[in-house]
Amino acid sequence: MDLRQLKYFLAVAEELNISRAAERLHISQPPLTRNIKALEEELGVKLFHRSARGVELTQAGEMFREDSNNIRMLVEAAVDRVQRAGEGKLGRLDVGIFGSAVYEVIPSLLQTFRERLPGVSVVLHTMNKSEQLEALRQRRITVAFNRILQPAPDIGRELVVTEPLFVVLPKHHRLTRLESVPVKALAGEPLVLFPNVGRPNFADRVIEMCNKHGFEAQVSQEVGDAITGAVLVARGFGITLIPASAAKTVAIEGTTYRPLADGTGVDLSCFYRASDRSPLLHSFLEVVREYRARHAAKQPPSA
Repeated sequence: MDLRQLKYFLAVAEELNISRAAERLHISQPPLTRNIKALEEELGVKLFHRSARGVELTQAGEMFREDSNNIRMLVEAAVDRVQRAGEGKLGRLDVGIFGSAVYEVIPSLLQTFRERLPGVSVVLHTMNKSEQLEALRQRRITVAFNRILQPAPDIGRELVVTEPLFVVLPKHHRLTRLESVPVKALAGEPLVLFPNVGRPNFADRVIEMCNKHGFEAQVSQEVGDAITGAVLVARGFGITLIPASAAKTVAIEGTTYRPLADGTGVDLSCFYRASDRSPLLHSFLEVVREYRARHAAKQPPSA
């Protein structure tokens, strides 16, 4: 028995007429009749008996029609699932995430992706940078988000957004009088930096920025994340810098935020295996590119 025989049987069972069934199947009557006869011989039962108006289903034929319809629906569902998987519309997306990007950017991206492709299951994994790279290479995750990564030939990169930076100050700090804080105003200030793992990272970006503006960063503490950094600022350990996504979400009593002047920002990128040609990854990167374009369109023109 094969799927073609089931298809032929169902056509006759639904039309109850060999001539109309053959026309519907775009074949002649003799091969249709031969296939029905061969099916009956294989099953060892009569599925049809002739009537004055054509053919009628036997009791066995009625039972077989019900089961054949179920098989047809299962096959059609399987074909649909395979085709959607081949188009990147079905499957599982494992995502490596970290720290401050989870406050706004990544949730917004994933929400858009899930709305567009509801058949794809999205699973999040909290990992530091080295863990993300290992998981990508071992195919345990499909994509990862991070800010600063040394170029590697086996890892692809898609820029998501370049975020402005904000300075987190104690509530009564002298710099709160400014509407925006120049980088040079950070000279001599004790800095609370994050993260304290996965070099190079955002902390290194801040140190490099200070060096470019002619002074050495005075690092008082290195912590794991933006929230811990802001809490320490509120307790008088120094000041810190955080990306805009964190600034919109993290509100710690006893602190004040001011944008960092001089147009300095930090990139957030999506990383993936350079050899991955899967439709699922392609679909996700399309969402990333659209997000980047929307974000760029909202930014004020540079002076």
